[in-house]
Amino acid sequence: MKFGAHMPTGGGIWRALERGIGIGCEVVQLFVKNNRQWFGQPYSPDDLARYANQAAAGKLHTIFGHAGYLINLGAPASPNRDRSVQALIQEIQLATELGLPFLVLHPGAHLGAGEASGLQQIVAGLDDVFRATRASPVRIALENTAGQGTCLGHDIAHLAAIYQRVQHPGRLGLCLDTAHFFEAGHNLRTPRGWQAAIGQVESQIGLREILAFHLNDSKTDLGSRVDRHAGIGQGKIGRPAFRHIVNDSRFATVPGCLETPKSEDLHEDVENLAILRALVFRRGNSTKPLMET
Repeated sequence: MKFGAHMPTGGGIWRALERGIGIGCEVVQLFVKNNRQWFGQPYSPDDLARYANQAAAGKLHTIFGHAGYLINLGAPASPNRDRSVQALIQEIQLATELGLPFLVLHPGAHLGAGEASGLQQIVAGLDDVFRATRASPVRIALENTAGQGTCLGHDIAHLAAIYQRVQHPGRLGLCLDTAHFFEAGHNLRTPRGWQAAIGQVESQIGLREILAFHLNDSKTDLGSRVDRHAGIGQGKIGRPAFRHIVNDSRFATVPGCLETPKSEDLHEDVENLAILRALVFRRGNSTKPLMET
């Protein structure tokens, strides 16, 4: 995998790339606007120029975005559901300006209306969004979830259903979160558990659709359905599990992005990146098999 972390954009969108490069990221994830607001301001020409200069430096393998947390395409008809569609349209437009390949999106929550209704709303919302942004190459990477509350996406079948029903599945992709897998009930502590989780994705959607991973440990236990991230080796998944995860040769060039707790100086990201890289098999031992336990 190519390792990196979510980077803050304070001071300008270009600062996310500067910060990521500064701590040795190969991959940077960022919010294209304030993630706690429905809509953002257009980028200034100066911000876009500075961003382009950082991106053109060639020091990052992949830069991608994460959609704001207010967006919920799975909600029943309401003003906030309408705002969710319009907000995602704007985020795709902003991502297009930045040249991002995809935006990670939590599928949504049905808020008590039931899974079938929620999935129907998500599909309809994505169809509306893709119709409004038909000229954009930006894809939406659906993220698996822990299944907290009424959130959809903890079952890979939910994501597969969205793929099967949207009018333009080519605009979709996947971002798989290790903490969410674990919290949803997949025991990633063993190679067998990892293979089982990935096997569901392979059989129901396809490995080619995996655009990125979120590499997070979990503060909550297996099957908790509670989404709480922890630093690598500081949670219930444990550091040994990440050895078979990061050495899965099928994903050698796929971005692996930290979303673990951090302070302003980013020293936790530096430490977690060092842990992940130390787990990677060295050249000459890269074909070491995973033990099936």
